[in-house]
Amino acid sequence: MMKNIKRFSAITFIGLFMLIFNSCDDNSELFTISNPTPPTLAELGFTDLELDAVNTNNPAVTLNWMEADYGQQASINYNIEFAMDEAFTSPVVAATVTGRSSVTLSVNEVNSAAGNAGLNPFEWATLYTRVIATLGSQNSESAVSNTIQFRVYPYFNYTFNDFYLVGDATAPGWENNNNNPALFRDASDSNVYYYTGKFAGNGHFKVLSTKGLWQPQYGTDSASKNPDGTSSGEVGANLGSGSDPERFPYAGGDGIPEGFYTFKINFASNTFSFDSFDASGITSPASLTLQGSSTANVTMNQLSFDGHLWYANSVRLTPGDVSFVTDSGANWGSSSSFSGVAANGGDAIPVIVEDDYDVWFNDLTGRYILIPLNL
Repeated sequence: MMKNIKRFSAITFIGLFMLIFNSCDDNSELFTISNPTPPTLAELGFTDLELDAVNTNNPAVTLNWMEADYGQQASINYNIEFAMDEAFTSPVVAATVTGRSSVTLSVNEVNSAAGNAGLNPFEWATLYTRVIATLGSQNSESAVSNTIQFRVYPYFNYTFNDFYLVGDATAPGWENNNNNPALFRDASDSNVYYYTGKFAGNGHFKVLSTKGLWQPQYGTDSASKNPDGTSSGEVGANLGSGSDPERFPYAGGDGIPEGFYTFKINFASNTFSFDSFDASGITSPASLTLQGSSTANVTMNQLSFDGHLWYANSVRLTPGDVSFVTDSGANWGSSSSFSGVAANGGDAIPVIVEDDYDVWFNDLTGRYILIPLNL
């Protein structure tokens, strides 16, 4: 009986093998396409589009096009692109659809795409539009439509986040609404923030998203102390529920030695570093004034806890520019709006939207930040 079972198993195995082998013989026809006929984007029934900053979810524009023709029945992807020039030097994808020949964009979607394409808020400018057809998940065999254009008047959409220090190592102590110093956002990477300045000895600190609120708050549960008080590690957070993270710059134990440090936090990688900073030989100006076409001269206040930090609260700025001018006539500025690193003799800082601002400047590093209060 056992021999018969073994013989049957072997015959069965051979049969299965032949069945699998034959099934691998692919006799299916290849999918071939001809040179695609690109989509044709229809002209709009208007020339000017003023975007309403109040009803941002309302429909703003409907785009229609004649579908691309690849010579086969296929599900075609369409990217709707906007640009500030007809050459589409830096195009922005406003929407992506598959198997459709129209799309309706909301006020907010058009405003965001226009801003990302480089159009200034509160100014009429031409926005160029086209549709690009592709096939498959790899977006192969692209075919580009004609270009249409219309003028658009965007409103301003402040897309940045702002953060503040709190803790017994910092000026406000453990008060969450006590003129808490702002972190300085990197002008080229909005996920990265810096703070260079004095930290009190045997202290700790956390980072808050909103003055007056304890959540969201950021700290660390993973970093360990170096002999000189420096550290680095992962960022922990309480975004509104759950337990609070431990305090920077490391979890538990004694605080840091008093001194000057640079705190850097990256909200994309959720990492931070806390390193010593040599402030010796850097002298603060006797006075600092915010000047420019955006405002009458505003005297900046020196933070008593750390004289290298300067601030002015609720300053009304109009479109134009500002610079930081010292008592000796040094003129500090940069070409980057909202935040950046100023240099003596640099460009005036552009102010692109009217609002009340909290303004901070660090004379150790030249970093500045202009935080709108109502946008």
